[in-house]
Amino acid sequence: MTDKSKLHGANFPSARDELPSNQQDKPAAYRLAYTDQDFLLREELRGLRFHLELQKPEMTLKEHGVESTIVIFGSARFPSPEDADAALLLAQDSGDPAKVRAAKRDQRNSHHYEQARRLGELITAHSNNCDPNEQLYVVTGGGPGIMEAANRGASDAGGKSIGLNIVLPHEQDPNPYISPEFCFRFHYFGIRKMHFMLRAKAVVVCPGGFGTFDELFEALTLIQTGKSKRVPVILIGHEFWRQAINLEFLRDEGVISPEDVNMINVVDTAEQAWQHIVDFYQLSPGERIRC
Repeated sequence: MTDKSKLHGANFPSARDELPSNQQDKPAAYRLAYTDQDFLLREELRGLRFHLELQKPEMTLKEHGVESTIVIFGSARFPSPEDADAALLLAQDSGDPAKVRAAKRDQRNSHHYEQARRLGELITAHSNNCDPNEQLYVVTGGGPGIMEAANRGASDAGGKSIGLNIVLPHEQDPNPYISPEFCFRFHYFGIRKMHFMLRAKAVVVCPGGFGTFDELFEALTLIQTGKSKRVPVILIGHEFWRQAINLEFLRDEGVISPEDVNMINVVDTAEQAWQHIVDFYQLSPGERIRC
């Protein structure tokens, strides 16, 4: 009987098949190039490392059928309400007025955490019940604060979510609510930001600092210049954003076009943000009810 398996497969052994087990015991010149970490980390190979950081998440997400995401940005510094309440008690016990003021501020801002958590839950609840063509995955920067909240909401809804973590001088650990198979880590900010936008069907931005503004204006610039398809850009929190950004001023000064003012929509709740996405894409009304 003929062995049909001989009709399949490559003629040459794969790189994995020929991977030696004792590479590090050999002189550097003798090591296979793709196993030699010192070689891969040379300055001249920065372009190759760019490519690897682009390809690893890209291949993983494609293999898992992830095609559409909702990106949620926001401050890493906002605590959950329960953590904010605990921190306020400790501050009051310390008797330090500055610590009490800071703790009260954090307690006030903890509602942003709750909005991000609720939005992650709404998106994922929809995706758990919808037609596969409408499936959406929450993606965040993978850290604490708003990022944790959105991943946590997706986990609360029983779904998967994505985290794109970054190596920082002061280590940022991934939050525990990211699906392990979608917990990525980057060295290059540029490649990480590209991954945020590659599959984004909406960008939702909670209050935040320099990193959040960088991510927001990167998205706006890509859309304004036509480098990205137009997708909803939604800011949550009128009180914060009306003081933090003045697009009307930029329009009046002539540094942006009049129509650029309409690139963003400002809302106050997760439900309003989700409704805007539902309306923009005309998502199934039945799935909207399930959320």
